[in-house]
Amino acid sequence: MGGDINQKLLIEAKKNEDGDVKFTEKLWTESKKLWIVAGPAIFTKFSTFGVTIISQAFVGHIGPTELAAFSLCCTVLFRFGNGVLIGMASALETLCGQAFGAKRYHMLGIYLQRSWLLLFLTTTCLLPLFIFTTKILIALGQDEKIAIVAGYIGHWFIFIMFSMIISFTCQMFLQSQSKNMVIAYLAAFSIGTHICLSWLLTMKLKYGLIGALLSTILAYWIPNIGQLIFVTCGGCKDTWKGFSMLAFKDLWPVVKLSLSSGAMLCLELWYNTILVLLTGNLKNAEIAIDAFAICVRVSNELGRGSSKSVKFSIMTITLTSLCIGCVTFVLFLCLRGRLAYVFTESEEVGNAVVDLSPLLACSILLDSVQPVLSGIAIGAGWQSSVAWVNIASYYLIGIPIGVVLGYVFNMEVKGVWVGMLLGIFVQALVLIIIIWKTDWDKQVLLAQSRVNKWFVPNSRETNNHQENGV
Repeated sequence: MGGDINQKLLIEAKKNEDGDVKFTEKLWTESKKLWIVAGPAIFTKFSTFGVTIISQAFVGHIGPTELAAFSLCCTVLFRFGNGVLIGMASALETLCGQAFGAKRYHMLGIYLQRSWLLLFLTTTCLLPLFIFTTKILIALGQDEKIAIVAGYIGHWFIFIMFSMIISFTCQMFLQSQSKNMVIAYLAAFSIGTHICLSWLLTMKLKYGLIGALLSTILAYWIPNIGQLIFVTCGGCKDTWKGFSMLAFKDLWPVVKLSLSSGAMLCLELWYNTILVLLTGNLKNAEIAIDAFAICVRVSNELGRGSSKSVKFSIMTITLTSLCIGCVTFVLFLCLRGRLAYVFTESEEVGNAVVDLSPLLACSILLDSVQPVLSGIAIGAGWQSSVAWVNIASYYLIGIPIGVVLGYVFNMEVKGVWVGMLLGIFVQALVLIIIIWKTDWDKQVLLAQSRVNKWFVPNSRETNNHQENGV
């Protein structure tokens, strides 16, 4: 399927170079091709995000302390570990995408196994964060009552973190081949099961927090089992040739790319983590964390997507995402604080979200574009350069301004959030300039050079070479 789509895109590009196709037809054709690939991926993103949102909604009806603790674990602890893993796994997106385009199909399976190895070692190193969650949060100045409950939740999150190893890598492996539909089907099954289990365990059987956490863990592991079966049992015959010792060979180049990818996305994801920690040191920490976490988690995920195509495809996906963001912007301005009562019964938290709704709407608009730009950077292999952009935008502009507005000018949560928005805006603006000025012909040559440099012949190719006397 991926090869057919790529071939059609090249044909369309050739027609457009000759001036045979009008701009509107070109845009319509590109949009159709885009949604064939992006539609299932967007649904999967929403479903994965929906698992946490559903859990947060059920936990919020257990009590405000549990909601604040769960929000802290999701927005601080889980986001911290998630940032490391998804960042390092994004190197697989670059490698698999470029290897598949170069028809080095068997290399995808080798890259997948290398990524499993690296992410397993990384997750093991992250375990102390989840084991000593309570002590860490108290040391960071969080409310002790919330930190104790968060520590209990953190132990359960260990199972979720290990599920991310398979989840991130298999999704990137399959998406690079345009095998998105199987991921979407598994995600739909998982979120449907999660809704039923959450209601049964928390509302009907009254297992409370344990029921919500158990259902969450199952929701994360169900798609992983399905993806592993699909990959290893014939669903990817060209790209999966079985387990190989080559996975342990030439690891250092992959480690370097993974580290630069991790740095890029960690700097981006940890940005919101730091801002949530700042709200935990404000007055009425429980209400501040609940309101801020609800808003941030909604705004961060609504526009998430990726793009790895030529300039016209980049423009198409960016404009499409921006249009979706504008619609959602208006929707959330109209809904204002009504969204909060999905997650909590607390009137104080609901009023706080109402007050933050305009900022939430602005975040949604920015987040409809920024993740697309980051996806383009990952596809092109610019992780190291974008890491520096993130440091400047987020940590030299966004956080300092947020601290000054929140603490010096007593704007509290609003001030912290305004700083966050300014950081995201600067990062998006710089990425737009970089993408616009990029020589894409040169990028193609660099990608081909990377693929050839890390290419390892499979056994069939080696035997053919030996028979031919090569």
